[in-house]
Amino acid sequence: MLDLQERQAAAATAAASPAIHCVELTKHFGRTVALAGLTMTVPRGEVFGFLGPNGAGKTTAIKLLLGLLDPTGGEGWVLGRPLGEVAVRRRIGYLPELFRYQPWLRGGEVLRVHCELARLPRSAWGSETARVLDLVGLADRAGDRVRTYSKGMQQRLGLAAALLGTPELVFLDEPTSALDPVGRYDVRKVIHHLREQGTAVFLNSHLLTEVEMVCDRVAMVDRGRVIATGTLDELLGGRACRIRVTGLDARQRQTLLKAHDRAEDDGEWMVLRGLEPESVPDLVAEIVRLGGRVYAVEPRSETLEDRFLQLLGEGH
Repeated sequence: MLDLQERQAAAATAAASPAIHCVELTKHFGRTVALAGLTMTVPRGEVFGFLGPNGAGKTTAIKLLLGLLDPTGGEGWVLGRPLGEVAVRRRIGYLPELFRYQPWLRGGEVLRVHCELARLPRSAWGSETARVLDLVGLADRAGDRVRTYSKGMQQRLGLAAALLGTPELVFLDEPTSALDPVGRYDVRKVIHHLREQGTAVFLNSHLLTEVEMVCDRVAMVDRGRVIATGTLDELLGGRACRIRVTGLDARQRQTLLKAHDRAEDDGEWMVLRGLEPESVPDLVAEIVRLGGRVYAVEPRSETLEDRFLQLLGEGH
């Protein structure tokens, strides 16, 4: 039996650990490899974007982290404890991509059912239900039956259920997929609110512009492995510049490209990433010195979608 001091030390160690940490986590279904070796760390109190094409293993990874599946190999910890511990699940909120609520129940009744499933004290059901309904903008529809809810409203109700009990870590699987622009804005506000409270958010979304707006850190996954991870600044590498150039032979164009990381050339347009605006005049002068002709210069910020597609292309 641990004494009080030992229990306090264990609690302090758990609180200092990452929200999620996994090393070479794998999952096989017979001969099918769903997850080939996932290694990543999600800090506490951050919004973490989890991106990848269909079939990359994202849903399998989430189910492993939630303890809904057992891994074939590797190790993982959530909130400082090994995967699958029941006590840890009670500190996690989860909004699955696909869910259905009984259409004859009222919105408030759905949430009270979830309060009971989460084993929240009955005395807290009323205040918790009111809190999360207000947070997702459904306070005035709590007494309406689910069958009268639009798809977007049902999505908000699912988000409210995930936030019951003030979880330390929230998994959101495509939380804005059914929402209009106003609804997506409201969900972003909720995510910002969770971050301010110190809650870690694990966000799986195919809407890359949404991810750019809310995430502190991103992991890009392909074929069951993380192919890139870091802050948005680290992944995007600053600005990019598109230049339409003619008059240079293949060797000259290649020389220009080699001087810049992550550069592309389609024979007419060159795209140079990580190029700061003040460097553009020098680049144009160098092209002219080599005998080239510059028809257009388009400085722009690289998007997450640009980087995502580039990394997938390199991987394949």
